[in-house]
Amino acid sequence: MRVLLLGSGGREHALARSLADDPDVSDLHAAPGNPGIAAIAATHPVDLADIAAVTALARSIGAGLVVVGPEAPLVAGLADALRAAGIACFGPGRRAAMLEGSKSFAKQVMTAAGIPTARARTCASEGEAVAALAEFGPPFVVKADGLAGGKGVVVTGDLGAALAHARAAGTVVIEEFLDGPEVSLFALTDGATAVPLLPAQDFKRAGDGDSGPNTGGMGAYAPLGWAPPALAGEVLASVIQPAVDEMRRRGTPYRGLLYAGLSLTAAGVRVVEFNARFGDPETQVVLDRLASPLAGLLAAAASGSLAGVGPLRWAPGAAVAVVIAAEGYPAAPVKGDPIDGISDAERIPGAHVLHAGTATDVAGRLVSAGGRVLNVVGTGPDLAAARDTAYRAAAAIRMRGGWYRHDIAEAAAHGLPSPASSPGS
Repeated sequence: MRVLLLGSGGREHALARSLADDPDVSDLHAAPGNPGIAAIAATHPVDLADIAAVTALARSIGAGLVVVGPEAPLVAGLADALRAAGIACFGPGRRAAMLEGSKSFAKQVMTAAGIPTARARTCASEGEAVAALAEFGPPFVVKADGLAGGKGVVVTGDLGAALAHARAAGTVVIEEFLDGPEVSLFALTDGATAVPLLPAQDFKRAGDGDSGPNTGGMGAYAPLGWAPPALAGEVLASVIQPAVDEMRRRGTPYRGLLYAGLSLTAAGVRVVEFNARFGDPETQVVLDRLASPLAGLLAAAASGSLAGVGPLRWAPGAAVAVVIAAEGYPAAPVKGDPIDGISDAERIPGAHVLHAGTATDVAGRLVSAGGRVLNVVGTGPDLAAARDTAYRAAAAIRMRGGWYRHDIAEAAAHGLPSPASSPGS
């Protein structure tokens, strides 16, 4: 199978790594990719916003399957264009991807399908926002309705800050605060059948102890030893399958990866958000644990044949990902700082490094090119060992101004969930 992977971040490097290890993948291409992906795939400089150019690339290389990493091209309708050209695509069409493209639409689908979620109001004016904030009270949860690159949510006890975010975002969804540990669950779906992957937990706040501003994610781990063993099955039955069924009922079957961000409240599981693609950085640990070949699973979802896929196989042990960020992230990340020590990090048994925001400068040096620069993944027989490996590997990497949280999976290594953090993205 010749596969074209679209995207350039740490999530895509994790996908590329799994696809490259799949014996059924004869030829792996990526667009635009990054320096890490380029080591295992042929890369192509294409603008993912240019749907015609991406479709032409897929046709020119004879791609048997296109895997779309980021959300923006999906919301723009890339999967529809590829399917119209007769090219198999893992990713929902434009109308289905509105589950991530519009928080308001996602709430409508959840209501129609009877999916448990927070009470919410969609607000298009300041007056509506003021009324909703008064209704739900603090902590205030204000979400930009559209795509916001993982930074569209404010959770605050400050009414002024909540209103300021609502003004800046335009249309927002304001909802009640959900108090409980957050969990990410991915499911592959072909529009009818859904197959859950391993639950994971990520860390959205910038600082240790879940302090500081919201980010795209500073680390993740799997599995969740503290969570109920039946969690994935429960979420499949109460959240994922009802959403898939409702989308099919609406005439917009959802094919691809459905990401459910969940809060495990005292009253039970509640959906915080849906995303239309693999989450970042949870993908980096979930795929590390997946022992079943990835390409066949994605192809089955794209072709409508997931019902024939047997039980997924998972590697024993655990994985922890630590994000190394650039100076100034998330407000104004500094770019262009040289990166050294990746080979030293990867000499540590059980560790590997994924590129998230890197580039090669004119001198051929690897440099930072984004806010979240690297994902350092550590594995081991349990979370404590995996965590130790990840942090020893992170310490081996040298980048001026680089920083990372020091408490990723710390509580989980002692059998406890991390506290609730910012709901949604």
